Amino acid sequence: MTKATHQLLVSQPTLSKQLADLGTQLFIRGHRQITLTDEGEYLRARAKEIVQLADQTAANIKQEQVITGTLSIGAGESTGMQRIMSILSGIVQDYPDVQLRLVSGNADEMESALKHGTIDFAVLMANRSLEQYHHIQLPESDHWGLVMRRDDPLGQKDTIQPSDLVGLPLMISEQGLEEHRFQNWWGNLANQMNIIGTYTLVFNAQLMVKQGSAYMITFDNLINNSNQSELTFRPLEPAISETTNLIWKKNIVQSKVTKLFTQRLIASLD
Repeated sequence: MTKATHQLLVSQPTLSKQLADLGTQLFIRGHRQITLTDEGEYLRARAKEIVQLADQTAANIKQEQVITGTLSIGAGESTGMQRIMSILSGIVQDYPDVQLRLVSGNADEMESALKHGTIDFAVLMANRSLEQYHHIQLPESDHWGLVMRRDDPLGQKDTIQPSDLVGLPLMISEQGLEEHRFQNWWGNLANQMNIIGTYTLVFNAQLMVKQGSAYMITFDNLINNSNQSELTFRPLEPAISETTNLIWKKNIVQSKVTKLFTQRLIASLD
């Protein structure tokens, strides 16, 4: 508390009163340390978002004539990100003062971050309503399939059908499972699917597949599918695919760097 008062240039009674005025207990005092309550953890997380947003805003308006500031994009794993990364690479080469911030997460997490203003853009690979956002649909699409060890018998098939997966230990995209993305594909075999877990990042889940203890349903082009890889990918049949959309909030004034990004993205589609 003493260090906090020195940094904030206020007296300790003033700071104690401000904390008390919040009307809830933020921490529990110990002998030599304090422990945050659930409310305190919530306040700390939101305060970090607020400070981050303030810093980003200040950086974006730092210089009027030069394109600078931070460009933040949140996305899941998708082949469409290759186009976006190419555009970002060009921007930082042309404008060295631009800083990039890339955030990974599922569609719900990215929409939440966009609404709170902690990212400028979100890339969604899901069938969601986009009416409340500006959006650009990318030409790239993602196709669902099965990742398995290369020496697995299923690797001899060109495509994977629901009957091939009955009883197998499956790792499924958390978002895909929550949105019942495979419900129609399973059909009347849904109750025979052995889903042992979910994932949000392919890299971690593929480690389970390499161990031979699971199969993973994911997008194509997210694993090393060369002949030297331990893993291989086979598309689902009937095919399931997802569109890729870049979204940003309506009714906001874009910074110069965010305008530049959208302009270059649109130009890349011609």
